[in-house]
Amino acid sequence: MKIDAEYIAGLKSSDRKSYAEFVGVFASRIYNIALNILQNKEEAEEVAQDVFMKIFQSIESFDGSCSLKTWIYRITVNKSLDALRAKKRKASLSVFSNFFNEEGEEKIVAIEVNHPGIQLEQQEEAEILFSAIDKLPERQKTVFVLYQFEDMSYKEIATTLEISASAVDSLMSRAKKQLREYLTTLSYGSIR
Repeated sequence: MKIDAEYIAGLKSSDRKSYAEFVGVFASRIYNIALNILQNKEEAEEVAQDVFMKIFQSIESFDGSCSLKTWIYRITVNKSLDALRAKKRKASLSVFSNFFNEEGEEKIVAIEVNHPGIQLEQQEEAEILFSAIDKLPERQKTVFVLYQFEDMSYKEIATTLEISASAVDSLMSRAKKQLREYLTTLSYGSIR
């Protein structure tokens, strides 16, 4: 795999071969982070495209104060959270009647999980878990997703989110506690 300097030089020179190789190496990583945060294939694909556009437009301003991978993950997390906030704003601005059925009772809306790789028999359990994760506050959700699904270390997460490792530890502890409480109330089990 190329080192950061080679990727940066290729991107800055607008070399098509470098672009193609760069996309090939980072596309699945970017998509997976977006998918784990947004839990929707189409939205994750859109965010991935936005991330690549941002990278290509901003590569000249990359200062090397962190690794290229960290910079890319930071852009991906920020774009994913922006999309999540926009989705929540849109949902909260929707017509009030969308929340109630014809008798005036609240509707229960199931979260659709479109995550590849989840076996059919695990779909229900995954929906419960992703529903619980989606209820976490934004920062806790982001830390949990990066740690559990992207196998990032606390130090990598701290660098990506520009917070301290102790803040990551605290956010992770609170996220696990909230998930454990939520899942226990559903008699589902516990989080490691």
